[in-house]
Amino acid sequence: MSLLKTSSHWLPKAAVLTIAALALAGCHSGSSNSESSSVTLTGAGSTFVTPLMSSWIKTYTGSHQNLQVNYQSIGSGGGIQQVKNGTVDFGASDAALSDDQLKTMPPIIQVPEAAGPVCITYNLPELKQPLKLSGAALAGIYLGTVKNWSDPVITKTNAGVKLPNLPILVAHRSDGSGTTNIFTTYLATVSPEWSSKIGKGISVAWPVGLGGKGSEGVTNIVKQTHGTIGYVELNYATENHLPVVAMQNPAGQFIEPTAAAAQAALAAYNSQLAQDVRNPVVNSNQPGTYPISGLTFLLIPKDGNNVAKRQALKDFVEWMITDGQSASTQLSYAQIPSSLASIDQKLLQQMTANGQPLK
Repeated sequence: MSLLKTSSHWLPKAAVLTIAALALAGCHSGSSNSESSSVTLTGAGSTFVTPLMSSWIKTYTGSHQNLQVNYQSIGSGGGIQQVKNGTVDFGASDAALSDDQLKTMPPIIQVPEAAGPVCITYNLPELKQPLKLSGAALAGIYLGTVKNWSDPVITKTNAGVKLPNLPILVAHRSDGSGTTNIFTTYLATVSPEWSSKIGKGISVAWPVGLGGKGSEGVTNIVKQTHGTIGYVELNYATENHLPVVAMQNPAGQFIEPTAAAAQAALAAYNSQLAQDVRNPVVNSNQPGTYPISGLTFLLIPKDGNNVAKRQALKDFVEWMITDGQSASTQLSYAQIPSSLASIDQKLLQQMTANGQPLK
């Protein structure tokens, strides 16, 4: 069974991440300790954000007694569907819903709460320095037109590096994935052929490759097979000791995926995000930006009938976008800028319970 390492322990693949609040020492007796006052929140979706979400849940519930938060790492597509079905209190997706998609959903708000780089990882142990790729090379690999690690489009950006005469094995997500949305949005931006033939979204018709379920599945394919390339959230590559590609940005720089480089991408699109938080942040022409960066979103129903649960959810999300941001860089995520956090605060004011505003 594949395991996912969080900041404090290992979790089974696609497991429900359940972290219950501990009773505080010396707490007052009375109704605050009664079973009737406890609140359980359920969420599901993005595997991209799972390590950070797990950390947030553990930290927040550790200081909020009688609150339990369950989060299931099932992919953005699954999270969107569960919000649509009304079976969770919140979803998480690395693909913001379009206006047309929102028409098929119950009324929701989309709150960007974290960001990060989608890294390209590979299994070439014979290389002793980071691989460098252009957008054209990466698109060619995933289109199936660049088939060997010794292809000139790869050797061109890796002068002095002896690349093996070895077929390239492609790994991609098999499930509906917001990570895939960020990745294919980038490929569609840098490759007219990809844009016209494949397009972008949480699921696409992959021309080549082997699918893995979740970021965990793609990570395992890359780890196990020599010559493989795949795309995952940086934390998965780091925890599994996999190398990452330095991607060429429009400024001509080869940038490794880091929280700081993703943060720079957010800053480059600050004015566009102020107009619409759903604006993609890939392939900025500003120096220092990592080109395959993206935001991840909470999908929150605007209304619900349980006042206690709705208030607990609002308080938890407000903490995520403020004090909770300090955990982001420790886990290779980018903190959202204060300007975006202010927009989030306004979005959260739309949350109601039985049609009535929350505190």
